[in-house]
Amino acid sequence: MGSKGFKAKKSLGQNFLRDEQVIESIADAAGCGPADTVVEIGPGLGVLTDALSERAGKVIAVELDDRLIPVLSARFALKDSVEIVHGDILKYDWKEARAEEGGVLRIAGNLPYYITTPILLGILEKDVPAKSICVMVQKEVADRIVASPGGKDYGVLSVSLQYYGKVRKVLDVPAECFSPRPKVDSAVVVLEPFEKRALGKEEEKAFFRLVKQAFSQRRKTLSNSLSGINGLQKEDVEKVLTENGIDPKRRAETLSVEEYINLSKEI
Repeated sequence: MGSKGFKAKKSLGQNFLRDEQVIESIADAAGCGPADTVVEIGPGLGVLTDALSERAGKVIAVELDDRLIPVLSARFALKDSVEIVHGDILKYDWKEARAEEGGVLRIAGNLPYYITTPILLGILEKDVPAKSICVMVQKEVADRIVASPGGKDYGVLSVSLQYYGKVRKVLDVPAECFSPRPKVDSAVVVLEPFEKRALGKEEEKAFFRLVKQAFSQRRKTLSNSLSGINGLQKEDVEKVLTENGIDPKRRAETLSVEEYINLSKEI
């Protein structure tokens, strides 16, 4: 089955990238070297797969849509460095993706808008040893991922992903670069996971619980939004905040990731 006339599935959030310049830019941003292995999430018709295979030693392309497997298999039949895997990235066994000696593991892809957050957090929570994650997401989500404290875009997603690694936005991708054309623009972000995280596994649970509660009522002051956490009364919360140099009247979006880390250790 060829790619010509292939009908995208709306239920899978399929929008196929057509712009050659953007494809090359994403492949460059993925940072693959000749010894590296890259897992591509949702290769679609294989245009980014092609560009990645020119840069990486091996590409493992994980595609959920069974209709695309014959298209991809035919396209890369003569390319031993490309492995096509039919499966759900949310259930993918990351132990299968090992980097060759002298190389590193990287992740790239065009993420379906509706499961962007579960995919990214799923990879990071599983401690996948990736050197970098370069993905295209909805522009609005990209803005939230890279947001700094103090703005309306800064929230649970910003703090969560910036806890796990260094994030940056590489480029904006207008809707007209896709077929079918989506209703929103996209953007490419790169996340480089920290080699060592600030908290242990149990401490992380307390950290994420704290962040979620703080932002659950983001218009309230921290002394109010955090009241009741771990059974603490409002006055206890105010005491902990003050002792950590945080004004109890501040709101959730004003705290840096580092302040949340320090606060979670105390609370």
